[in-house]
Amino acid sequence: MIKVSDYAKQKAMELMTEDGFDPTQDYIRVGVKSGGCSGLEYVLKFDNEKLEGDQIFEDNGIKVIIEKKSILYLAGTILEYSGGLNGKGFVFNNPNASRTCGCGESFSL
Repeated sequence: MIKVSDYAKQKAMELMTEDGFDPTQDYIRVGVKSGGCSGLEYVLKFDNEKLEGDQIFEDNGIKVIIEKKSILYLAGTILEYSGGLNGKGFVFNNPNASRTCGCGESFSL
């Protein structure tokens, strides 16, 4: 469903621990909401609760939780981490996106 690169795994584990989450038991919650300059915007946060309708996927030792309405938008996405000159943070490599904005935080289908 959603893949987590090795570097994203490493950074997620570090950041989750810094924020008081347990990367062996807690989740990265990802989703999609309306907004951004391309129409849809990615959402990512750490979480320790599963809500009704959430789907849990695990890749590369990281548990990813996605709300039901976002699953189709994120199918096949690879979660990566970038630390380059253009900023640093988690990056969504989404094969479903037909257009993305310059910052990479929003997309359209």
